[in-house]
Amino acid sequence: MSFEPVLDVRRLSKGFTLHLRGGARLSVLHELSFQVRRGECVALMGASGHGKSTLIKCLYGSYAADAGAIMLHTDTGALDLARASPQRWLALRRRDIAYVSQFLHVVPRVSALDLVAERVLDAEAALANDVDAEAQQAALTVARARAAVLLQRLNVPPALWSLPPATFSGGEQQRINIARGFVEPARLLLLDEPTASLDADNRRIVVALVREALALGCAVVGIFHDEEVRDVLATRRIHWQAPHGS
Repeated sequence: MSFEPVLDVRRLSKGFTLHLRGGARLSVLHELSFQVRRGECVALMGASGHGKSTLIKCLYGSYAADAGAIMLHTDTGALDLARASPQRWLALRRRDIAYVSQFLHVVPRVSALDLVAERVLDAEAALANDVDAEAQQAALTVARARAAVLLQRLNVPPALWSLPPATFSGGEQQRINIARGFVEPARLLLLDEPTASLDADNRRIVVALVREALALGCAVVGIFHDEEVRDVLATRRIHWQAPHGS
C-alpha cells in the first residue's frame, strides 16, 4: 500500500460568537495543521473543551471553518473542504467521508436495517447516472444483505432489524451508528467516541472493523477516551492546547 496523503489540514481556525454573553468571541481552534495518510489512524488528544469534537465537525462539514484549508485528496485531485459547496459536501458524504458520532440521528419509521443500507445505496447513487426501477430494487436487496451481515457481526438481534432504532438502548443505537459508518468503504473515516456505551465484546469488534478499514487504505481521525482502544488503534497522536483565552 502506498501511504500518500488523504487529509491535509493547514492552519485551520474556528471560533464561536457567544450571543448570550454580549457577543464575546470564543476561539476553539487556532491555526491547527496536520496531515493524515492512507492506512493511518490519528487519535486527537487533549482535555475536554480543547476542540476535538469541533475539529471532527469541521472535517465533516457540520461546522464551517473560519480560516485555513482542509484538503481532501481524491481520485480527481485535491479539494479544499473549507470551501466546498453544500452540494459537494453531500456527494462526499455519500462515498468519500464516513462519520461515526456519539449519537445516532434517526429518521422516524425507518428501520435499523434500512438506516444502515442507506449508506450503501447513497454511495452507488453517487456513481450512477440513471438507474431504472428494477436496478434500484436489486441494489436495495444487495444493500440490505450487506447491512444484515454487519448488524449480525455487531450483535444486533435480528428481531430489531425491522424496527426504528429511536427506542433502542444506548448501546444498540451506537452499534447501528457504527454499522452505518463501516458498511461502505470510505476514503476518510471520522470517529467520535465510537466505543461509547459498548461492552467489551463489541469494543473488540469495533477495533477489528477499524483495523480492516485501515488495511483497505482508509485514513482515520478519531477521538478515543477509551485508553485501551486508543492504544491499540492509534498509529499517531495529535495533542494541542486550547487557544489562549478560550
